[in-house]
Amino acid sequence: MEPTTAQLRHPDGRVELRDVSSLHGSRYFNAELAPVPVERRTWTTYNYFALWMGMAHNIPSYLLASGLIAIGMNWVQAFLTITLGNLIVLIPMLLNSHAGTKYGIPFPVFARAFYGVRGANLAALLRGFVACGWFGIQTWVGGQAIFVILGELVGDGWTGAPAVLGQPWTMWLGFLAFWAFQMLIIWRGIDAVRRFENWTAPLVTVGFLILLGWVLVEAGGFGPIFSQPSQLGWGAGFWSVFAPSLMGMIAFWATLSLNMPDFTRFGMSQRKQAWGQVLGLPTTMSFMAIVSIMITSGGIVIYGEAIWDPVLLAARFSSPVVVVIALIGLTLATVSANLAANVVSPSYDFSNAFPKKISFRVGGLITGVIGIAIQPWNLISDPNIYIFAWLNFYGGILAAVAGVLVAGYWVQTRTRLALADLFADRDGRYWFNGGWNWRALVATAVGALLAVGGAYSAPGAGPFPENGLIPAIKALYDYSWVVGLAGAFVVYLALMLPNMRQAHVPIPEEETSERTGESRLGPATVDG
Repeated sequence: MEPTTAQLRHPDGRVELRDVSSLHGSRYFNAELAPVPVERRTWTTYNYFALWMGMAHNIPSYLLASGLIAIGMNWVQAFLTITLGNLIVLIPMLLNSHAGTKYGIPFPVFARAFYGVRGANLAALLRGFVACGWFGIQTWVGGQAIFVILGELVGDGWTGAPAVLGQPWTMWLGFLAFWAFQMLIIWRGIDAVRRFENWTAPLVTVGFLILLGWVLVEAGGFGPIFSQPSQLGWGAGFWSVFAPSLMGMIAFWATLSLNMPDFTRFGMSQRKQAWGQVLGLPTTMSFMAIVSIMITSGGIVIYGEAIWDPVLLAARFSSPVVVVIALIGLTLATVSANLAANVVSPSYDFSNAFPKKISFRVGGLITGVIGIAIQPWNLISDPNIYIFAWLNFYGGILAAVAGVLVAGYWVQTRTRLALADLFADRDGRYWFNGGWNWRALVATAVGALLAVGGAYSAPGAGPFPENGLIPAIKALYDYSWVVGLAGAFVVYLALMLPNMRQAHVPIPEEETSERTGESRLGPATVDG
């Protein structure tokens, strides 16, 4: 029997290829990028809830709230900013997640429908390089935790070791050991990541709760912590900081708003993946925010200064047992978040660029190497750089990619994709011009330019000029994520308008019956 590219549509709306072997001859195909068969889409609501619990409960998430406290907000202002940011970013995240569950495809393959089979590499690599930066940041703070843990156990000989490149050589050793441990897990594949997430998810809160308990005892309870006043007030001082801070909070998960199909492709249904994310992201991030706020505010009460890094705060504890137990919990949390949020996606992204040469595992190793080369210790050296430079800048760029995907999937194609054509060259509907859709590229460039072209920093507080890279659009940088998303969305639809009719060409599908196992040929329909 000859291989067929026919796609089957199940009663719940999920779609799969009748015969995946029909794609094996494509140079844009490998096993990791292939549509997941419906019988292997087994992730439940709990799997997605656990995924978000593991990804949200980590030190960089903690640094969001502690950073806002450090720049002058009180607990109400910081909590409001973070919670609102997570509710906003959940919208494009769920919109892009739909394609993963419906078609069983990862983000780089999804992007081919709008950027072109080759052009999708641009979108994938943009997201992949940002993930490499995050991998480096998470690995650095994990290495810091190992450094402090061993310092408590070994003594001053460890923490007072001779400096190499500005840090004790033992710090670099902890960093590299933490890096190697994560690489070992990712080498075992995506199922190993899922299993690790499942068993660590209920445990990752332990370290933060120990930190909180100690701070509450030392600070004298909740009263002194929640009575800390805002240094910004509720007037112009706060509102001038609120918008760029909100964009930074949104941008924190802007990467996942693109690549959630990497995970939702394994979902049992749209309802299960959506509920898992709705229950997982806002709740866990709000919990993380309030814990971080109380710990950081408590640190102000105890030490008279805002210590925004929990590892440095824990290092001041008088009890070695508390330090070790707390930081082991934080280290587990960081591994859990790093693998899911910052290794899985770029592994697919690099594999998408060279499907026949780079596997999921090799892509993970590439991520690890770039994560070191990006020098993450500089990105979290200051809350102003972390929030207003790193988060806001990359958030605006990735928002432009999200704008193209949302416009293309929900408005242009109305959620209908031809699976086989996502791997086809020349004759496929997603080949466009030489494998590139120039309209998507232009829309992304315009959205990104509007979003970050005016990037600026306060004097001495960041890498950008005070008046902005392009002074005329400096004001837009305070709203970088919204500007990037909206700009690319509008420009893409405007450029694709002459081709809308072609996007609505029916896609033949065979409908299946779960009761009888029979199938019949019918036109494509929108069904979940």
